[in-house]
Amino acid sequence: MKVSVVILNWNGKEMLERFLPSVCKFSSGDGVEVVVADNASDDGSVDFVRTNFPEVRLIALDENYGFAEGYNRALKQVDAEYVVLLNSDVEVTENWLLPMVDFLDANRDVAACQPKIRSFASPELFEHAGACGGFIDRFGYPFCRGRIFDSVEKDEGQYDSVTDLFWATGAALCIRKEVFDRVGGLDAGFFAHMEEIDLCWRLRARGFRIVCVPQCVVFHVGGGTLNVQNPRKTFLNFRNNLLMIYKNEPEESLNMVMTARFFMDYLAAAVFLLKGETDNFKAVLSARKEFNKLKGEYEEKRKENLRNAVGGRVNEIYRRSIVLDFNVGGKDRFSMLNFD
Repeated sequence: MKVSVVILNWNGKEMLERFLPSVCKFSSGDGVEVVVADNASDDGSVDFVRTNFPEVRLIALDENYGFAEGYNRALKQVDAEYVVLLNSDVEVTENWLLPMVDFLDANRDVAACQPKIRSFASPELFEHAGACGGFIDRFGYPFCRGRIFDSVEKDEGQYDSVTDLFWATGAALCIRKEVFDRVGGLDAGFFAHMEEIDLCWRLRARGFRIVCVPQCVVFHVGGGTLNVQNPRKTFLNFRNNLLMIYKNEPEESLNMVMTARFFMDYLAAAVFLLKGETDNFKAVLSARKEFNKLKGEYEEKRKENLRNAVGGRVNEIYRRSIVLDFNVGGKDRFSMLNFD
């Protein structure tokens, strides 16, 4: 098998009804299969797929393993050169796979890529989760070409070049299956959120490239499982971001980054409190507490990652603080940032 497009589903029957037809229509051809991996849904998703999409291979997992472990378990049952992790709320377009597959075929040093991702609700805009490719700053804060925090740009072709990234979004991630397996897949302990950035950090540290291929375009609804204001999402994002930094940050800068994040995280919590978002305030505090509790369990993973790192500067890490540059410097567009 050349390409397996794998959609991980949990109680997403409505999304499958809306978007699976486009995936099947535009992902057909020799050597391409569409797979739905179901995380023990109880909304009739499995029966819906079996009845209406007999051409789709169904992997029925026995419980809800979350995004990370759900994909790990599903991909153990997939045998393809390339796998695409595709959210159930993504509408794909004609020939959407070909530019990514062709680029990976021609560039063996590239481990993974993503398409340009635009908003399903506002198609002229980039979509929050991935936009035109992901980066992080020196303190581990993620942002995208086309989206910095809540500032989302209109797609006017300004990012239509193939560009190296720090991370590719898990909403539509095309990756070499052999490399995915070699680096250990997604971190099951994350459950959901930040797991694809952690995976891509491991890939970059090992010398692999990650790119956006904007000649491929998809449209993403976003927020289908947890919306942006959900305290559970706040908790997972803060906790997993800290775990990701601890796992991957080089030894010489770890203490500085963690010290800075201590103050920045509590400042973020204070902002939530001042805005009256007490649940998000508590979520940040809980995330810090949970990180400190789990830190010891991640020591061996950190040692393994550092052993396998090839060293050298990762150019896709923004050497300044995106938080300061956005909130104080007014840099709300990716094109305003200087990576030198």
